[in-house]
Amino acid sequence: MEEAAQMLGEEDNFVLALPLNAVLAQRLRLPSVDRAELSEMVRLQVEKALPFPADEVTTDYEIIDQANGDCVVSAVAVQNQRLSDLGRALLARNAIPRAVTIYAAHRVATHAGNGRALLIYPESGSLVSAIAENGKLSFARTMSGGVNGPLEAELPQFAMTAELEGIDTSFQNVIVDEKCFGLREMVGRTLGSKIEIVGIETPPADTAINLLPQDWRNLRDRRARQGQWRKRIKLGLAIYGGIIALSLLHLVYLKVRAGQLDRQIRQDAPRAASVQRAAADWRSLEPALEPQFYPIGLLLSLYDSLPSPDVRITAYNQSARQISVEGEAKSTALAYQFAEKVKKNPSLARFIFEMPSPRILPNDHAQFRLEGKPR
Repeated sequence: MEEAAQMLGEEDNFVLALPLNAVLAQRLRLPSVDRAELSEMVRLQVEKALPFPADEVTTDYEIIDQANGDCVVSAVAVQNQRLSDLGRALLARNAIPRAVTIYAAHRVATHAGNGRALLIYPESGSLVSAIAENGKLSFARTMSGGVNGPLEAELPQFAMTAELEGIDTSFQNVIVDEKCFGLREMVGRTLGSKIEIVGIETPPADTAINLLPQDWRNLRDRRARQGQWRKRIKLGLAIYGGIIALSLLHLVYLKVRAGQLDRQIRQDAPRAASVQRAAADWRSLEPALEPQFYPIGLLLSLYDSLPSPDVRITAYNQSARQISVEGEAKSTALAYQFAEKVKKNPSLARFIFEMPSPRILPNDHAQFRLEGKPR
């Protein structure tokens, strides 16, 4: 176990198969009921045979056969402390198996999938005789004296004990492990059967039995969740690092692009300055070149905007970018009418006109000033 533990870690997915001497295996015949009730009946029957409190033991079973209202099951139990002692090297490396099974159950499932069979193989320095029914472990015993024990005398006694358990011992197959090749003739002579030699199975067939204790399950689930969170954190860090890297690349690109634009601006600065000077010159010449800025045309448009002869223009001033009109109206209303007509005159649309409140003269006439700036 120490050597195996050195090759395993938290992330490994493996099965711990227990030797027969570490478990209690029973063949039970119970009424055929639903799965939940059957599980409870198996647990109660196993507890009767245990020398330990029920909360110190993990049990499981698999169904061998169901017929005539009866259910034959293979029930197995292991003491949790005994299991912890066997798996101490694994727990020290935080390696939790996905399942705890029985090695004998794997062997019979591999080599005796149908009918009844007897399998003899060495295990932990001892010799195990295991009966399989329909590929399930039905009855098993460790022979006294180990591999070199008096098997010839013990096999008939083993068969008699199995018959008392209700097992038909007219085996369809008798299987001997290749490590026990020297027992082949004796076993065949004792049982009167043809012997089949098998090697170590790689990998063995699965079994439905799982004796994984609840605290091991909880620990495995917790570590699985931690592993998932570690993966998520690593993924998040990778994404965050990618975003930072892309941001840095984008910043470098912006700096390079800004440098290119600065160089382009410096190269174009003389031409831009020339264009700006030309634009300024044209703006200064615009009043002289554009007919819409000719004083006579503007005065004519202002004259056309007079609402009545009671409004007179008394002064007109024009600069390069602005015009001003002073006048006198018989009433304030006429002054405002003049301002509105000026604003609506299409010939004066190039200007924005504003007129402060007119000043009332002693003769009740309104003196106004209208100023226009180009749009």
